[in-house]
Amino acid sequence: MEKEVNQVMWHMISKLIRMEKIGGAHTEITNLPKGLPLHFTSNKKGKKIIQKAIKELFNKGYLLQKPSTGEIHVSLNSRKLKEIEEFILKYK
Repeated sequence: MEKEVNQVMWHMISKLIRMEKIGGAHTEITNLPKGLPLHFTSNKKGKKIIQKAIKELFNKGYLLQKPSTGEIHVSLNSRKLKEIEEFILKYK
C-alpha cells in the first residue's frame, strides 16, 4: 500500500507543478485526484489510498491549505520545493 500511496502523491505533486500551483496560486482539493487511473478512483481501497496520500502530503509539509469560499484550496509549499523535487526524482 505504501508504494501506491507514493504513486498517488507523485501524481498529485506533478499535477500541481504542471498547473503552477505553488505558493499563492491554489486549486480546489477536489481537483487533486482528477486524472488518476480508475483503479484508484473507482473503489473503496483506491479512495482510501488517495485520502492517505493527501494526508501524507500535508504531514510532510508539501501541501498548504487555504480556506476559500467554503471549499478547501491547496498549493505546493514554496519553502519545500527542494524536498518536493527530491521526492519527484525518487519516485519517478
